[in-house]
Amino acid sequence: MNFVSLQNNGSKKDIDGVQTVETHHCTPASADRRRAALAELENAEFSRHHAKICLTAGMGFFTDAYNVFAINLASVMLGYVYGQNQKLNKNQDLGLKIAAPVGIFCGQLFFGWLADRIGRRRAYGISLLIIIISTFAQALSASAPAVHIIGVLIVWRFLMGIGIGGNYPTSAAIPAEFAPARIRGRMMTAVLSAQGWGNLTAALVAYIVTTAYKNSILNSSSVTDLRAVDYMWRILIGFGCVPAVIALYQQIFTIPETPRFTVDVARDVGQAEGDVGFVKTGKKARIDPDAPIQRVDMTKASWDDFVRYLGRGRNLRNLLATSYSWFAFQLAFYGLGLNSPVVLAGFGFTISKPGVTDDVPAVYEILKNLSIGNIIICAAGLIPGMEIFGFIMLTGAISTWFIPETKGKRLEELCGEEDASEKEV
Repeated sequence: MNFVSLQNNGSKKDIDGVQTVETHHCTPASADRRRAALAELENAEFSRHHAKICLTAGMGFFTDAYNVFAINLASVMLGYVYGQNQKLNKNQDLGLKIAAPVGIFCGQLFFGWLADRIGRRRAYGISLLIIIISTFAQALSASAPAVHIIGVLIVWRFLMGIGIGGNYPTSAAIPAEFAPARIRGRMMTAVLSAQGWGNLTAALVAYIVTTAYKNSILNSSSVTDLRAVDYMWRILIGFGCVPAVIALYQQIFTIPETPRFTVDVARDVGQAEGDVGFVKTGKKARIDPDAPIQRVDMTKASWDDFVRYLGRGRNLRNLLATSYSWFAFQLAFYGLGLNSPVVLAGFGFTISKPGVTDDVPAVYEILKNLSIGNIIICAAGLIPGMEIFGFIMLTGAISTWFIPETKGKRLEELCGEEDASEKEV
């Protein structure tokens, strides 16, 4: 069924060519319109709006990776400025690195629930605002008689982690719910691979900042007076606001709410039809704000439905297989990414262990070599691995033993609920 034909009753075009959708009270045909709109979404050709959706969601993952992993180099800089013997103690270093992951865990739980209440797009925007505010606050942090700067940074990084935790599920849900069935996997892989680019960018920014402040570092009187390094870590951390602001701009002006949320949760079939038309044609639907909303008459899901869904062996098996794949990937990703200075020093890549030197020129060499080492790790291993091998090995080799073929299948087919929804209607 052609999408335009759905608009012949209850829609029109004004003189400037903008599609106008009039909404009505629920009719028996609303369920058919829902199925037809979702079918149009699943069978749509890839367009520049799909590319924009990938860029918007990918920028979210880029932001997350940058802000999480910039601390692995910033912590070394902080040690030279605020640590004893030019090095943070183990508790301070651990606190800085674990605060964000703990916040991510909390944020995923909260924003997963919130996105089902207010929508993926709005939850995505709120999480980005939290990231922007907390990242900017980190760059302006300072010590006081009652609190050390490391304690302040730990608090702000925990709050930033909550925002990042909200970004993870919403950045994944948005492209998944917009993507046509036949290219959903490729769109999701493109979005998730932005994490590697965020990690690489953090290393590049660290190298650029270190090189820019070379003369200031070398002109320092001693290793106890490295004021230039204090500027360096603030710039490195504060730069994380830039991709977050770009992602927020794209979220506000580029993408609508996902049609699946609009039709299945908000139950606004007219708005969903307009959003599908926007993705396909680029013409924004103009909804009459005074007209009553036509809602799809469907029974809302409950906790009993959730338990019943996971009670099916196939569904629980799919969830466990994909969850373990993601767990295995993140275990190595976070474990190595947050501790790369330790790994590089263990390999002898730096002239000495970070913090263990009384020579000012050695401080510059250590910071430069750590930045170069991270660039090599990302460019030679992380980027190619995430782009080519990572998701094949983790989600392919493991999940294909447990999960049926997904290529070209609609979300309703993958969930095994298509027949049930048709019976409800």
